[in-house]
Amino acid sequence: MSGNGRPVVFFHGFLESISMWNYLGEFKDFQCIFIDLPGHGASPFDNSLPLTMASIANSVQILIQEMGIASYDVLGHSMGGYVALELKKADAACDKVVLLNSNFWEDSISKKMDRRRVAELVQAKKNVFVQTAIPKLFMNPEKKASEVEALIAEASSISSETIAQSSIAISERLDNTELVKENDGVVLIMQGKHDSIVLCSTMEDRTKGLNLTLSKLDCGHMAHIELGSSVKETIEEFIAKKNGNF
Repeated sequence: MSGNGRPVVFFHGFLESISMWNYLGEFKDFQCIFIDLPGHGASPFDNSLPLTMASIANSVQILIQEMGIASYDVLGHSMGGYVALELKKADAACDKVVLLNSNFWEDSISKKMDRRRVAELVQAKKNVFVQTAIPKLFMNPEKKASEVEALIAEASSISSETIAQSSIAISERLDNTELVKENDGVVLIMQGKHDSIVLCSTMEDRTKGLNLTLSKLDCGHMAHIELGSSVKETIEEFIAKKNGNF
């Protein structure tokens, strides 16, 4: 946790940790609560407990209540966005939601099958998966070679079991389209125009008719690394607005 001001909970993405937020620098007007997802970063992975987006959100909700925080906002990158939506659903104290390179609908059948194949692959060939998957997250990975290598190193340190169970948990997440519909003006989606994980065309179709803020960025799936300054500025402006709209 760092800073003073409006409390904001930060959830990183799949194969990342709270270190990802270093690319955005310091948020001077936020009390930042950085969360490592189970098995990522400094957070242990307990395979005796069911892993779901809702179970993670519930654990964080308890933490926030213990901290005595009456109102806060939440921001999630990729997988972290799925957890952020579950926290919004569970906790009336959660106000605005920022989805960074994330979405609010459930996976298609084929996508669910892909995620389960990943869970099987990493049990035998974790390093192959990591080294293949991470460069594809960037619009121009060759221009971010050092960042790609750092992410590969971090992801390689995560256990195969954590990666497998996280992939399955992502595939089993619930559809939160109605949640987004019911929360007019308090959702910001930051979408990479060249995102290979969440296609921009799909996002445009899914958000038609919804009262939310869609910010399209000239980047891939790693907006915080590819366009850090723009991402930070957009987040700060959105949270600062009383009604959640620009």
